[in-house]
Amino acid sequence: MASIGAIILAAGMSRRMGFPKLLADFNGKPLFRYAVETAVQSALQPIVLVGGERVNALRQLTCDLPMVQVIDNPEYSKGMASSLKLGIAKVTGRVDGAMIFLADQPLVPGEVISELIKQYKSARNQGIQIIRPNYNGMLGHPVLFDSRLFKAFHQINGDEGGRSIVSNHNDKLLIVNFKNPYWGADVDTPEDLVKLKNIRP
Repeated sequence: MASIGAIILAAGMSRRMGFPKLLADFNGKPLFRYAVETAVQSALQPIVLVGGERVNALRQLTCDLPMVQVIDNPEYSKGMASSLKLGIAKVTGRVDGAMIFLADQPLVPGEVISELIKQYKSARNQGIQIIRPNYNGMLGHPVLFDSRLFKAFHQINGDEGGRSIVSNHNDKLLIVNFKNPYWGADVDTPEDLVKLKNIRP
């Protein structure tokens, strides 16, 4: 059985939002809690939540979830790559693969996680090392990376995330299709927050 961990990226600076979006109320919970709870309910382990400027608030708001390890990225202003590197370092040697979540995507359901893991377990022996969802024509998150690719994260910089790793290993990529376009929606603006509150996964 392959062991899968979770890295949840929650160190963004909310430039387009104008206020700390990950702490914003979304149907009664802080926005970031949805990705965290999906990872917990999917039995991913370890679960690493990477925070930045408001890491202490993330710790306080996850104190009821002892299985979630909140880590501080003091270089959060340098972009997503700095958070990814920290998260990957925390799970290296502990898992066969890691699923990368974005904390501003509250509508990803557990069935997406279970299907990505199912496809990974059946395809990894055929050389597949990246599993990525496609939501009705839009590639999205979470993305599952096999541990054989963890070293590649040392080379990324800025705000690119894992994009270059995916493009450099396109022959090892498997796309899993889902019909619901809202599952991959992220919250970037106050308008997004209002619109997505009325949608059920």
